[in-house]
Amino acid sequence: MPVHPPGPVSELAAALGLGLAAARVLWTREIREAGAAEKFLRPSLEELHDPYLLADMGKAARRLGAAVKSREKILLYGDYDVDGTSAVVILVSALRLAGAEVGFHVPHRMKEGYGMRAEVVEQAAADGVGLIVSVDTGIRAGAVVAHARQLGIDVIVTDHHLPEGELPAAVAVLNPNRADCLYPEKNLCGAAVALKLAQALFVELGWEEGKRQRLLGSFLKLAAIATVADVVPLTGENRVIVTHGLEGLRDPRNIGLKALFQVAGLEEGAAISARQVGFQIGPRINSAGRMDDARNVIELFLTTDGARARELAEALDAMNRTRRATTDEILGVCEGIAVSDEQSGLVYSAVGWHQGVVGIVAGRLAERYSRPVFVLSEDPETGEAKGSGRSPATFHLLEALEGMPELFVKFGGHKQAAGLTMRSENIAEFRARFEAYAGARLGPEELRPVIAIDAEATLAELEEQGAMELLSLAPFGAGNQPPLVILRGVDLATTPEVKNERHLFLKVRQGGVMKQVKGWGMAELAGQFRAGDRVDVAALVEEDAWGRARGGAGWGLILKDIRMTEQ
Repeated sequence: MPVHPPGPVSELAAALGLGLAAARVLWTREIREAGAAEKFLRPSLEELHDPYLLADMGKAARRLGAAVKSREKILLYGDYDVDGTSAVVILVSALRLAGAEVGFHVPHRMKEGYGMRAEVVEQAAADGVGLIVSVDTGIRAGAVVAHARQLGIDVIVTDHHLPEGELPAAVAVLNPNRADCLYPEKNLCGAAVALKLAQALFVELGWEEGKRQRLLGSFLKLAAIATVADVVPLTGENRVIVTHGLEGLRDPRNIGLKALFQVAGLEEGAAISARQVGFQIGPRINSAGRMDDARNVIELFLTTDGARARELAEALDAMNRTRRATTDEILGVCEGIAVSDEQSGLVYSAVGWHQGVVGIVAGRLAERYSRPVFVLSEDPETGEAKGSGRSPATFHLLEALEGMPELFVKFGGHKQAAGLTMRSENIAEFRARFEAYAGARLGPEELRPVIAIDAEATLAELEEQGAMELLSLAPFGAGNQPPLVILRGVDLATTPEVKNERHLFLKVRQGGVMKQVKGWGMAELAGQFRAGDRVDVAALVEEDAWGRARGGAGWGLILKDIRMTEQ
């Protein structure tokens, strides 16, 4: 439990006009000065960094500006996830507004796989393209960039994935994670880097400030969706992007976004939360790249035909349902395989698993077992296996792969998410070496699930505006999770109830206040408690948009752990 000194916490609460529960959470998150807290609670667009702080931005803006002015053919080379498709839409829109001749290529996950390919560059050369701009990809595509150069095509790389030792020999490489880049925000997603390039292009073209600010507000909506969906930390500049982007999503002007909101069941004109983006919008956008063709997403956001937008949005909704069913099927197989305490790293593999969902399955398993996981799909025709990995914060996934590069055809990613392609005959060796690598770095403490409590609270504190004050710390996501509170000594008002055979519903009472707590997937705990038990409950305080729309409190408690008080 974090320590909350009563005096300083009370002073912080008074300075901000907040209750003690919210002040305790701010204190836990090391936001302890009133000025810093004010900036955290009310992020300003003035806190966005100058795009020219990115290394090579001057070169990139000048080369792109020259291509626009000379009507040179430009090709955007993107990626098939939410981040990559959003980045493409941002730059296509910006370049078309500038009058540029621009096309795009987004690879098909199953047919082409991740990353830039030489044959696409060769086709671009045949089509007379003079400049390729990569978005959310390219930082490890040195050979392809060199090939483009041989064909007379300049390349601007915009990416945020971790680079190799040597950068591609491009006209410019925009990546806040390159070693010599002094940009203050290292956690930008690919769409945010693309947004920075668009900002600099408008300056290069001499557009007036008011016009640039209006366009920034428009592009922030997609950048916010991508930032949330790519699970980068919602702190610093990302918090500014998401806060203002979500505010703009109250009134989406893009007819594709409107159609997507309708099929997702989001109320028109209502405030959109990062949680809704993460669970209702992002998965539908991602489903195109996972299950079919990500170009459908780009068409959705670029079309001016309302009927076509509705058709595409409904297709994404259907693909998302298929994606969920496919994920559950593979997850069930993996969960049926016993995991011992001695296994510090896990590698699952099978023939024919859908490549589009293995990353989701890896994430679910990593969360369940608190250890790094790779899930691979084997293709007997090619003799290759492709897959994705996810890991807890205590383990650096990309460094693990860099320790055994000879096993892979290609690989890349981040600390907690990575992808790879390998020969199927190497899977057994990879499994053994990955488990040994993880075992040497993860001890019992790192493998033990830990619930990090933000603050202690009472039901009365939450009922008296405390919960809504906690929700004012949004947007929530990576780096700024929903507040996790401990409620000590609450009584179970009724016997725990199980719904849909999987979910646990509790009614807890304390000091005359009663509240329901929902434990998703925690039905197995039902038999351990009964009405009248006095318990300690660890619960997330989360927004309940569904309940609010029906006259409810607008917030709820999500169970993370429960124990008898005397324990």
